[in-house]
Amino acid sequence: MKIVRMKLLNLLLSAACVLFPHFIVASTVRAPLLNPVPNDLRHTDCIHFLPTGTSDAILLESDGHFALVDAGEDSDNPRGFDALSYAGHEQEVLAYLKAHAADQNGKVYLDFVVGTHSHSDHIGGFDTIILDPDVTIGRAYLKTYDSTRIRDSEITEWDNQEVYDQMADALRSRNVSIISEPDGTPFTLGHFTVTLFNTDDPVTAEKVGENDNSLGVLIEKNGTRVFLAGDINNESGDEKRLAPQIGRVDLLKVGHHSYEGSSSGRFIRTLRPRTCVVTNDSASVDRNVLARIVHILRHRNIYVTGNEGGVLAVIGDGGEITYFGGIAPNADTDNPQK
Repeated sequence: MKIVRMKLLNLLLSAACVLFPHFIVASTVRAPLLNPVPNDLRHTDCIHFLPTGTSDAILLESDGHFALVDAGEDSDNPRGFDALSYAGHEQEVLAYLKAHAADQNGKVYLDFVVGTHSHSDHIGGFDTIILDPDVTIGRAYLKTYDSTRIRDSEITEWDNQEVYDQMADALRSRNVSIISEPDGTPFTLGHFTVTLFNTDDPVTAEKVGENDNSLGVLIEKNGTRVFLAGDINNESGDEKRLAPQIGRVDLLKVGHHSYEGSSSGRFIRTLRPRTCVVTNDSASVDRNVLARIVHILRHRNIYVTGNEGGVLAVIGDGGEITYFGGIAPNADTDNPQK
């Protein structure tokens, strides 16, 4: 009888996800869903999704090795535009690294860093991280920013070139090798196998947004697959092109903070994640996009970093993933989307 009751509850939840996805989304972003990290938790392989407002900062940890994918929005405003006066999170990211990735001497070694693309809400905080004397970086994956391919509005109104230059200059000043043309060859981080996607930028007749150039990061361990979608979207068909290459995943970091233009139906159906993490604050998520995801996947396993106080995904030896919240103070902001 208990098994029958559970099957009935699951059927009812699936039906609710199909019939009332917006209601399910509203309950998802209203209150934290995850338990906080236990004080006695021992983990060796995990992914830390930091709560950096509407920006991305993701720490990879495996068998004592660390890497950083994006570094959050920065406080700099190199062009002096009022519209670019954002609340930065670089100091929060740096403090988190020193609290969770430092050795007994307080020194942080990152095997590698990935700057997914040249928007300040992804790489803006990197110069602060790179230049800190307590942080050493093995290598950096950062595609060269080509302004000739980028639509005029981003060139005139945003600081893409400046944040790229700040990160690249900081890497060079610390003699960190920059891999500007990654080829998608898998490499390891502890127990993780890491593969970069969208390494080649297809030639298009029209100029594109810098999000079209965003790298994606696939992390695998014992058959468990996690895809960090950066700001990959489908405006130029990137999701359609990449989805068959990526395949099914267990965890998806939703592309472009859940904003419209990302998470197309075909992309979500192909990847079919069991769980989604959205790097955004609770007020800024696109509820229509999340409703589409819920409708397709027929589950509500969607965690918003600003709502949860960050998300820790612990990947066990058997490939199971356990999720916790409250890894850092919330950083909800009103920064505009990029």
